[in-house]
Amino acid sequence: MFSRSRAVLTAVIAVSALATPAAVPTATAADADPLDYVAMGDSYAAAPLVLPTDTSNLLCLRSLADYPHIAAKALGAKLTDVSCSGATAENFSSSQHPGTAPQFDALDEDTDLVTLTIGGNDTNLVAATLRCVNVAAKPLGSSCAAAYTKGGVDTLKADIDAWAPKFAATLDRVNELAPNADVFVIGYGNYIRPGGCFPTQPIWDVDATYIQNTVNHLGATLKKTAQDHGATFVDTYPLGVGHDSCAAPADRYLEGLVPTHIAAPLHPNAAGSKAIGGAVAAAVGASS
Repeated sequence: MFSRSRAVLTAVIAVSALATPAAVPTATAADADPLDYVAMGDSYAAAPLVLPTDTSNLLCLRSLADYPHIAAKALGAKLTDVSCSGATAENFSSSQHPGTAPQFDALDEDTDLVTLTIGGNDTNLVAATLRCVNVAAKPLGSSCAAAYTKGGVDTLKADIDAWAPKFAATLDRVNELAPNADVFVIGYGNYIRPGGCFPTQPIWDVDATYIQNTVNHLGATLKKTAQDHGATFVDTYPLGVGHDSCAAPADRYLEGLVPTHIAAPLHPNAAGSKAIGGAVAAAVGASS
């Protein structure tokens, strides 16, 4: 795995700096090839509308300032970013758009590092959030939390649980295609604080809490599945504390239903992508 080889190289360089030239062979920069990094996933990874735009595939609405690009720069890695807005796990093995290769095609035995964020579209969380919009205060309108938990069954959580085996199979396939890579699963973040912030975000308090709890359940599912399949989970929730869609516009990492920065609604903006990319780079460094 790349982490072990990089750790050995780091140790050699550190010792070389302290020892005489005759005592320890000198490691040069040429000995350290850049990590071959493949970034996969959906719009949470791709950061749609954040400038500058990746013009190599306009259908994917991918940014050159998304978290994979931030992490790659920090790591000095060679990046192949195949994240694509709207992607589901199915698009890892099948084309999402004409001329867009399946994301799995980017993986091979030379891949050192893989990051991926997936599941939000598979489990319909974005559509569910839109159903929670209420422009009028209670009691006008209706609660999406009540609708999704009618009869004592939480249908959104049930959908996440039903999808988990597909995600497990996805990670197994990543390991097969990139057997020498370290795999990092990047979780979805802190979209809205408990109780929400109506009317700043037009979602009732009970619905805001319910939606974020559902996102957290998806995160817990991603984490457990990642750990069970040899991957490392990067939790982005803590990054969003004080930076969710209820924060002042200047402090937001994740945009609300009406963006206050050049970014897609309910997605990371440039500051959010930068923070997530930094966390990814730190996690990769900590594993080496």
